[in-house]
Amino acid sequence: MSSQFTFLVYGPADTLLRMATKLFDAVHPKYTYHFQSITDKTLVQVAVFEQFKKQLNATETLTCVFECNKDRNRIEVYKSGGRMGFRGSSVNEEQSIEAEVVSFIHDYAKRMGLTLQEEVADPESSEPQGTKSS
Repeated sequence: MSSQFTFLVYGPADTLLRMATKLFDAVHPKYTYHFQSITDKTLVQVAVFEQFKKQLNATETLTCVFECNKDRNRIEVYKSGGRMGFRGSSVNEEQSIEAEVVSFIHDYAKRMGLTLQEEVADPESSEPQGTKSS
């Protein structure tokens, strides 16, 4: 599973502007930062979410960056922390903070009739650069 997601959301400016505020009301971030650009009227909102998982004894951190323009939102979600690999049993009772934020973005876009696109990174080539097979 990827630890970075990038979404582009298109729609009316007022609805796009409310999206970050509604997310922060639904899922309370630990830290927030707001920046309003004077030149191009871009609003950048950064939120850091933390979730402690008792059964794994680990903290997951999710950083969410909203870049709001008049015609689109660019949302970048970065996940860090937690435990990787097999730990004995799977923990499915707790919904991860990542799943909660991503499902909110999908639900909000669907309810408000917005166009949602997820950017997918190009898969890296399996052959290293500079090598030539004959």
